[in-house]
Amino acid sequence: MNKPLIGIIGGAGFTAGELIRLLIHHSEVEIDFIYSTSNAGNKVYKIHQDLMGTTELAFSNDINPNVNVLFLCLGHGNSKLFLKQHTFSDHTKIIDLSADFRLEADRNFNGKNFIYGLPELQKRNIIKAKHIANPGCFATAIQLALLPLTGSNLIKHDVHINAVTGATGAGTALSRTTNFTWRDNNFSHYKAFTHQHLGEINQTIKQMQNNFNSELYFIPNRGNFSRGIFVTAYTKFEGTLEEANKLYKNFYRDAAFTFVSDEDIHLKQVVNTNKCIIHLHTHHNTLLITSVIDNLLKGAAGQAIQNMNLMCGFEETEGLQLKANYF
Repeated sequence: MNKPLIGIIGGAGFTAGELIRLLIHHSEVEIDFIYSTSNAGNKVYKIHQDLMGTTELAFSNDINPNVNVLFLCLGHGNSKLFLKQHTFSDHTKIIDLSADFRLEADRNFNGKNFIYGLPELQKRNIIKAKHIANPGCFATAIQLALLPLTGSNLIKHDVHINAVTGATGAGTALSRTTNFTWRDNNFSHYKAFTHQHLGEINQTIKQMQNNFNSELYFIPNRGNFSRGIFVTAYTKFEGTLEEANKLYKNFYRDAAFTFVSDEDIHLKQVVNTNKCIIHLHTHHNTLLITSVIDNLLKGAAGQAIQNMNLMCGFEETEGLQLKANYF
């Protein structure tokens, strides 16, 4: 029996590189083409040098409209443009890694209905879906930190969120703040209180908790490391630490990749994995939630493959049993 064929659009970026790396070793699928007009004809390992000796695949400027699954790894705003210009088979499942279809107002596009692809929230809908809007990296880490509270209508006060991301979160385009000389031994915040992922985070919380009328005060930070997201969020909480841990562990009891730790956590536990690890701490009547993910995997390519697995009826963990870069 032939394996389902995979197409990747926009194959030169960090996220696409991780997607290719994981799909090459996925036992249930086969990569059919990797579309990149700027690199057409070049071997993939010329751009993604970690794949030298692993694959002889080359970038293409040809598209097979009959692939079984299509991943869109394009810049924000470009997925809509691409789908306007290219038509695919009715059986082609589409997973978009941009922000183009994450908000309710953008979900329906050219007859396609995009489901928000956070498996811990929408697993049943993802299984039945044909089109997926993959969540943002900050949005994934923050929502996983807050979902158990919203699911029980327990966010009754403002939530203060501080999150640090690695340099790969800015993509491959060079800028002043991605230069090694600027980033090394440095730390800064950006887009304070206005980050674009707040839209999808607020949307999810309001869907889960109808009476939510508090504020999310989100400060994104640039860290001087390559990959990973470290989130701390705190809000007023009337219960005990034991009650909070029970709530979170029960909420994620069937989650394939999200775990609640009784010990303090750190980034090296999740880098190079599709895991999210959460830790809880209380101080007087305040609950502190710490959440860590790899921004390129659980925050992008890994979660996209997790969604593909659910959509195609594969084991949810297929191709994603990865060891952390712990040392």
